[in-house]
Amino acid sequence: MEGKTYAAVVLSAGKGSRMNSATPKQYLMLHGKPVLYYALHAFEQSMVDEIVLVTGKGEIGYCQKEIVEKYGFTKVKSIVAGGKERYHSVFCGLEELNQAKQKPDYVMVHDGARPFLDDGIIRRCAAAAAEFQACVAGMPMKDTIKIADHALFAQETPQRNYVWQIQTPQAFAFPLIYHAYHELLEREKSGEIFPVTDDAMVLEIICGKKVKLIEGSYGNIKITTPEDLKLAEALLPSELFCAAMEKKQAGHTVSIPL
Repeated sequence: MEGKTYAAVVLSAGKGSRMNSATPKQYLMLHGKPVLYYALHAFEQSMVDEIVLVTGKGEIGYCQKEIVEKYGFTKVKSIVAGGKERYHSVFCGLEELNQAKQKPDYVMVHDGARPFLDDGIIRRCAAAAAEFQACVAGMPMKDTIKIADHALFAQETPQRNYVWQIQTPQAFAFPLIYHAYHELLEREKSGEIFPVTDDAMVLEIICGKKVKLIEGSYGNIKITTPEDLKLAEALLPSELFCAAMEKKQAGHTVSIPL
């Protein structure tokens, strides 16, 4: 990883329809700060060199003033508008990085609605991206999984030790993921339809690239519903305390953002 540059694309363009709130989920308050704050804070304090924040078309000014400037996020170099779907928004962030004079060697894509990102996850992603060119954070499933048929009868039960719940960040060699996304969107213009639900799928579909699974955290939840926000409110103090203790044991300065 030494001598290489890392960027993060943080996604904050979703409307959060399942949250049943007029306020997008990434701007809801969690212990006195917007949900989005916590992911940006984690990257700000990490080895990542720069951050591109992707938000809604009418939210750029708000994010600049009320989040980036208010909380002093100096690594947020750009705020850009996202697209129709998540993968369009990811490409908007990648395109912004591609326009820079010095492109990053690696990029991490992270959902701004995952506030429990920590330095350990970021470093594991960075190391795996450098070694394997593509990786995703995740955790093995604790529950038994059933694959349903069209009539919602259980059709298959995969072995649980091979089933992972995928999270973000997802980290890649920048030229590899940029090329894959560019090709995907070019083929989409020709009428092809791709069922893309995460960044790793783009590489799998376009390049046939195998993506390494690395350990995230069972606490690295995504806030999607009101129940998730309640859970995050309960988890946040203990999560921050544990992260602070890990940094202290590693000899780093401890800063708990509360």
